[in-house]
Amino acid sequence: MGSSSDTLKHFCGVAGIYSPVPANIPQHLFFPLFSLQHRGQESAGIAYRKDGRTVAYKDLGMVSTVLSRYLSGHRESTVGIGHVRYSTHGGNKLENAQPLVVQCNKGEVAVAHNGNISNALQLRDRLVHEGAIFQTSSDTELILHMLSRSRRDSFDTALEEVLEALEGAYTMVLMHDDRLFAVRDPNGFRPLFVGYHDGMTIVASESCALDVLGCTGQRELEPGDILVLGPDGEQNRRIKSVGRKRAQCVFELIYFARPDSRVFGTGVYTARKNMGRALAEVDELDGRGGDIVVPVPDSGTTAALGYAEASGIPFDFGLTRNHYAGRSFIMPTTAERELAVRMKLHPVTDVIAGKSVMLIDDSLVRGTTARSLVKLLKRAGAREVHLRLCAPELRWPCFFGIDIPTRDELISNKKSPDEIAAYIGADSVRFLDIAHLKNVLAKPKDFCYACFSGAYPLAVPLTEDERRKQPRDHEILEMEQ
Repeated sequence: MGSSSDTLKHFCGVAGIYSPVPANIPQHLFFPLFSLQHRGQESAGIAYRKDGRTVAYKDLGMVSTVLSRYLSGHRESTVGIGHVRYSTHGGNKLENAQPLVVQCNKGEVAVAHNGNISNALQLRDRLVHEGAIFQTSSDTELILHMLSRSRRDSFDTALEEVLEALEGAYTMVLMHDDRLFAVRDPNGFRPLFVGYHDGMTIVASESCALDVLGCTGQRELEPGDILVLGPDGEQNRRIKSVGRKRAQCVFELIYFARPDSRVFGTGVYTARKNMGRALAEVDELDGRGGDIVVPVPDSGTTAALGYAEASGIPFDFGLTRNHYAGRSFIMPTTAERELAVRMKLHPVTDVIAGKSVMLIDDSLVRGTTARSLVKLLKRAGAREVHLRLCAPELRWPCFFGIDIPTRDELISNKKSPDEIAAYIGADSVRFLDIAHLKNVLAKPKDFCYACFSGAYPLAVPLTEDERRKQPRDHEILEMEQ
């Protein structure tokens, strides 16, 4: 946990394809993985079956760079899986790139995983004590070790045994011989979709990755589903612990998923517009208004549209984004960090000069980027800058697939909204609180809000100090109302 970035990072995205007749599986995998690039930009990879063996190719970098070779030539196969990764757990190293492929007593197995196994430390300690040797620092490798050590007599029953022992967030695609397995954890933290195109069955982390191939019959796998695709057709199984409470990650709707996707039965675009509307309605109650609504592109754009529609304040692009700036990088001095922000975002003076700006973004982590943005806007002539966030105040780390810094690094654990405004130079700061966030969700009880509230749906490895600061049972019940 705890990267130096001032934006939240997601673990990864997965995709898999099964075709009953040979097809150019590697080429078909390229397109859904490209559509999932926003879920991970540090490494990409695929694995597919060829002549009775598994071929894997992965490297550090973006999908277009790593996998463009698969857009030319014909490589016939019936099954393949793919992965894009952002490395929070394990670091940005080639050995942690996925899919992971092994030959073991269960045969040849490949796996690509999205999420975070929250009991990984206990499982790893047990395996190391039993003599296991790990080649990576990724918790995904645990799954392969546990599969190989299972005494069950088949791969299918061994997989079910392993899934029963896992806790936390995992949507996975696995390849065993000539079959594809798609798995969603019993709490449903992360989304996983299936669709059909030209005789093939495609699974992916978001619906947008199926849309790019023109898939029909799309549906979201239910929490605890195990979908098996192979020569014997399509089989649907369930993890035995399916009675667990749903805990869908609300940040999929706030920030991570692409606006054109549907996740958890909800259109992401509509959800974000409604979050912006809710922010505007709270401001209206307080008599707060501005001259112009400006999004922080691209994360705040959709919510800003909702804010503008609800408030009647004009929307405009007062910030432009350089899409060629590449990944964020760490700068040692304040001046250099501000330069890094200006490389990505730059104010449009004609739009904001002399205006009271309602600046809309998704969330606030450390406040360093927001501080630079407010300074940029005011230097460009903004009379006032009022920052509005579509997420509640971040106060707790995530153990289910989001890279959130430690409690000490989160600005909302140190300062009130008024103190944050003073620190970043804004005229005001307002967050969308948990109650108003729940009001815009169709089924609010199905979501996890632990990064805001500290009320985790599963046991997590908190420090003693963190445990003392967790909400009590009666407080949790009040939050869930």
